[in-house]
Amino acid sequence: MKVEERIVAFGELGRFLGNLDEETLQSLALSARNENPWFTEESIRMAVSGITKFLTPESLRQWTSAYTLDHQPSRQIAVVMAGNIPLVGFHDFLCVLITGHSILIKKSSKDGVLISFLVKQLIEIEPRFESLISYGDMLKGFDAIIATGSDNASRYFEYYFAKYPHIIRKNRTSVAVLRGNESEADLATLGIDVFTYFGLGCRNVSKLFVPEGYDLGRIYRGWDSFREVVNHHKYANNYDYQKSILLVSQTAFLDNGFVILQENQKLVSPISVMYYEYYSSPEALEQKLEASKDKIQCTVDNIEGSPVKFGEAQFPDVRDYADQVDTLKFLTSLS
Repeated sequence: MKVEERIVAFGELGRFLGNLDEETLQSLALSARNENPWFTEESIRMAVSGITKFLTPESLRQWTSAYTLDHQPSRQIAVVMAGNIPLVGFHDFLCVLITGHSILIKKSSKDGVLISFLVKQLIEIEPRFESLISYGDMLKGFDAIIATGSDNASRYFEYYFAKYPHIIRKNRTSVAVLRGNESEADLATLGIDVFTYFGLGCRNVSKLFVPEGYDLGRIYRGWDSFREVVNHHKYANNYDYQKSILLVSQTAFLDNGFVILQENQKLVSPISVMYYEYYSSPEALEQKLEASKDKIQCTVDNIEGSPVKFGEAQFPDVRDYADQVDTLKFLTSLS
């Protein structure tokens, strides 16, 4: 297939997802929730919506125009997919196939239903993809690998796949910067970046940087519309557990009944806990962010010129690569 044929096929997949009927979506959500209780119908809608936004022929052409994709040698690329949020492995899937390679998928046990559904639809749209897509638990016979996992898993990947060209991704998280002039509506919009997918994604905000003297009660007032998150049993279990740990250890925290605010210099907070840290000046803040850049997926900030504004973290552009590693550049450099 030529690159334009691949673009058209993925564009058709985007159109299909954009017109997904309610019965199909609800059935799909039920199957996915049975596989992973964190996957609610709302979270699946969010994931599908995010993919649909960049699966347009225009977006895909603009994205791929910076690379030489035709006449590239085809390689077998193994992709170890994560399963922390719905369809988190789709972007790697898209990158491999749009560059003309074949893909060997190691599905996550927590997100197999959704990726299998999209693979089936893509093959129905363009049957020639069938010979380019395979699944495997024991990975062998591949030329390069893309693997995503925890920091512990990444050490395993680095050891076993060192001899292959590879992209190995580790744990990352996202942070938000408050400047002190946010409205309640701004903070409510920030809540999307915090509570979507229950905070399980690397683009979820798990740490707030706030100016000294900031009224933390404003955050709770802005987030009140997300109160129902605690009605999810797994989130509620995390909330109860984290609260009990803090009480037993006599650690200071704030609580509004569904999310705990705790002052902490760490970046990654547990589910149902939001860490915050005061900063004394914009210069001090920049130094802190620079020192932690290798662990930060994105920084959400509402100031003019910010690449990720409040409410945008869960809707990355197709060119927003995980860990800031250009996947298409990697795939087109394979000889």
